[in-house]
Amino acid sequence: MEKRQITFSPPDITEAEIEAVADTLRSGWITTGPKCKEFEKNIAQFIGTDKAVVLNSATACLESILRFLGIGAGDEVITSAYTYTASASPVVHVGASLKFVDCKKDSFEIDYDAIENAITEKTKVIIPVDIAGVPCDYDRIFEIVEKKKNLFQPSNDIQKAFGRIIVAADGAHAFGAYINKKQPDGTVNKIMVGNIADFTSFSFHAVKNLTTAEGGSLTWRNIPGMDNEEIYKQFMLLSLHGQTKDAFHKNQLGAWEYDIAAPLYKCNMTDIQAAIGLVQFERYPALLDRRRQIIGKYDEAFKEMGYKTVPHFTKDHTSSGHLYLLRIPGIDTQKRNDIIVKMAERGIATNVHYKPLPMMTAYKNLGFDISDYPNAYHQYENEITLPLHTKLSDEDVDYIISGIREIMAD
Repeated sequence: MEKRQITFSPPDITEAEIEAVADTLRSGWITTGPKCKEFEKNIAQFIGTDKAVVLNSATACLESILRFLGIGAGDEVITSAYTYTASASPVVHVGASLKFVDCKKDSFEIDYDAIENAITEKTKVIIPVDIAGVPCDYDRIFEIVEKKKNLFQPSNDIQKAFGRIIVAADGAHAFGAYINKKQPDGTVNKIMVGNIADFTSFSFHAVKNLTTAEGGSLTWRNIPGMDNEEIYKQFMLLSLHGQTKDAFHKNQLGAWEYDIAAPLYKCNMTDIQAAIGLVQFERYPALLDRRRQIIGKYDEAFKEMGYKTVPHFTKDHTSSGHLYLLRIPGIDTQKRNDIIVKMAERGIATNVHYKPLPMMTAYKNLGFDISDYPNAYHQYENEITLPLHTKLSDEDVDYIISGIREIMAD
């Protein structure tokens, strides 16, 4: 088979996105403005929430959620050891105590029993991770927080409104994923990620299914006794230096005056980014469908070979199909790395998702040790992430599958 050059995760940008950016540049309004507000409305409608907020990254979204909740020194926040640093670093940024829990055995999914055992009187937030775009078992998570609500000690009115540990999902991979929720009358409702956890952060980074180059969004479910418009305003303050008017509204005739409510942060999205996002949003159903087709081809091939991956599509959930995590039983990290090199020699770029955070210098310096997370290490040592993007042709996918098959046959 003729050698191909297959990149790992290029952005799928068409002339429509390019023209939308050009139109925005010509408009004279390039920072946060009407495009961002339109993008937020589209996201909220898609997810099924009253409001959505767009910011410059999913990391900023998650940190903003923690700051809105008043999480800080003396609080504990639980998340998975098997994730990217963006799930954990915001906890450190706000001054709270980070607690990792392991994966379930032979799974990339967080260990729910370990979450339950990690909860103390100081636990304020759980950050589950929808890895590869597959929704977590949120029913189990909410069962845990209800069971442990007698331990919850709120420190402000927002936390009192919940009366239990708050679930702030890292849905960076999962925009467009959903669960099928059976109702008492026997009907099944489709509930989008972003409207399942109390809060959810999404990523629109260049490698994500829907991209704005850099960017992210956050959504939340209705909170008893709290007004969504007021919550939205609080997130706007957090993202724009605590300024009570954004530049778009200051630019209205005679409306220059504003106040600084608090010395806050700067992490807003621009209309240039939102213009890309709006076009990507229109294309998104087709982009998701193509990912599903590619996953189907991979699944069929690798099941025959006895390899394992994540369950992207089941009767209970539909993944966004963000990553194809392939586990090859019986290999160690050296063999895995050799396979990655041999794939690269064939022109195929692959990756690893993820090296568990307790293996990273920053988190080792915080006192974490990978020996405490054996399941996470076992998932990592034989995992290879294959290209999964909408610029792949069927012939590219066949070439990738053949590459793995040939290498493993040597």
